[in-house]
Amino acid sequence: MATQETVTTAPEVFPHVRIVMGMVIGLGVTRLLSGLARIVQHPKQYQLYPVHLAWTASVLLMLVHFWWWEFGLYHIGTWTFGKYLFIIVYSIVLFLLCALLFPDSMQDYRGYEDYFYANRAWFFGVLAATYLLDVVDTLLKGPAHFAHFGSEYLIRTPLFVGLCVVAFLVQDRRFHIAFVAFALVYQVWWILRLFDTIV
Repeated sequence: MATQETVTTAPEVFPHVRIVMGMVIGLGVTRLLSGLARIVQHPKQYQLYPVHLAWTASVLLMLVHFWWWEFGLYHIGTWTFGKYLFIIVYSIVLFLLCALLFPDSMQDYRGYEDYFYANRAWFFGVLAATYLLDVVDTLLKGPAHFAHFGSEYLIRTPLFVGLCVVAFLVQDRRFHIAFVAFALVYQVWWILRLFDTIV
């Protein structure tokens, strides 16, 4: 019986990887948009919480950014199943982030604020994982791509991972407001500076 080759070139496998990755990311976007649509349809069903809504906006922007950013995978010279599996796992982790923002049922909670703090360890644990996975993803695209971000990237990643650790340990409302505001503003600033300059 013939065995399948384990290494393929980018033009052959990249469209396949992008389609599978797009399906998973699409499910995440659908989850967020469905959750927001449910809020619009039933605004008085559960009490809203601005921090939860801000994280929803941040994660939605993260997914859109991720989908565009991953075009850089085209420059990977050869693909292995391990690289493919990593990209799919990364996409699944992003989907889990969306599912944690909008659960299937809210009947055990008084509102989104109650839900958010009850599940903050899960949310911020998964969010911290996305920052760490991003490092591997950036390295996959080559040393030049990694170096493009300079020392800021080496500061940014541990900073956000550290903030996530603090966020799932503490319930102080002021900290959570400041964290999501900082994360959202920095994310927009990062995209505006680097979005069209990826090489």
